[in-house]
Amino acid sequence: MRTTVGIIGGGPAGLLLARLLHRTGIDCVVLEARTREYVEHRQRAGMLEQGTVDALREADAAQRLTAEGLVHQGIELRFDRTRHHIDFPALTGGRTVTIYAQTEIVKDLVALQLADGPPLLFEAEALAIEKPESASPVVRFLYEGREQTLTCDWVIGCDGFHGISRDTFPAASSRSYAHDYPYSWLGILADVAPSCDELVYARGESGFALHSMRSPHLSRLYLQVPNDTDPDDWPDDRIWDELAARLAIDADWTLHRGPITAKSVTTMRSYVHEPMRHGRLLLAGDAAHIVPPTGAKGLNLAVSDVRVLARAFAELHRTGSEQLLDTYSEICLARVWQATRFSYDMTKMLHAQPDGDAFENRLQLTRLRRTAASRHAAAELAANYSGLPLMT
Repeated sequence: MRTTVGIIGGGPAGLLLARLLHRTGIDCVVLEARTREYVEHRQRAGMLEQGTVDALREADAAQRLTAEGLVHQGIELRFDRTRHHIDFPALTGGRTVTIYAQTEIVKDLVALQLADGPPLLFEAEALAIEKPESASPVVRFLYEGREQTLTCDWVIGCDGFHGISRDTFPAASSRSYAHDYPYSWLGILADVAPSCDELVYARGESGFALHSMRSPHLSRLYLQVPNDTDPDDWPDDRIWDELAARLAIDADWTLHRGPITAKSVTTMRSYVHEPMRHGRLLLAGDAAHIVPPTGAKGLNLAVSDVRVLARAFAELHRTGSEQLLDTYSEICLARVWQATRFSYDMTKMLHAQPDGDAFENRLQLTRLRRTAASRHAAAELAANYSGLPLMT
């Protein structure tokens, strides 16, 4: 099999890149190791920056997003049993964010790809990337019970943190930076209407809580828990009681309770791999960087990588110039590190310290109080949360 761009990974990054390349007239093939059912139902992020919404519209993949997405004007911070609204449009010159689940983005992109796009192979496990420094790198993959090869001009690794793409980079020319946090998130999906109109980030005495949603009828909520927590140790009533305690305010507000349909524990980690290009192999999304979910940057960073890649390949296709491809890693890493810094700051500001450090706890409250009281501090949070511009 031969193509111009071989894409490893059929998540939102790989699928969106394939769609954008197809609309530019660039042929590509997407290899996805999992089944279609799996990729369309794995629960992931749901908060979209304005740039992510724009990219999906550019790909003509935003019909359902436009009809069903929930546009939010900001977020709410809760601490000291008080609520503080961060008004994004007022602080950023009009930017908003949109709630639309990653599962729905994947469904939309898969349907478009299968209807009129380039080849998308499910259950096609990439085994190795050979000769990435050459003009014709080769991806060896297992498909329909036998090993096959995909010869490309370029290979894009969108295969996540545990994929093979990053490991193909030579150790001598690679650097990685990682930070593990001393707590995790217990996340739930609940068949109940959200109790708030916008996302609520709460710092309670016993830890952090997040109130989010996937639709007007489906709530998504999280609790800070110790690492190695077993979800089975948290019966439904205990989860709802703890959420109610951490989200409590001295006002007329009640947390809606309902049937919990899913529970999971998410570890918290920051990770950045440099560079994001080796020869004709380029990384995008979680293959190159991981952020804790506090700042809602993971999916949005992946999309911003893809937008830069799509522009770079369009320039190559139109003019023959590789200038944007040559600067891809530098452009993306500048934004990645800004998002990593923001996600780290949000995480440290909102989570209780497991060791009970009273000094750190007082600093956290001081940061929160300044954010609530200072327009400058609130504007900094709003600009980063709603999405920094592409640095091209």
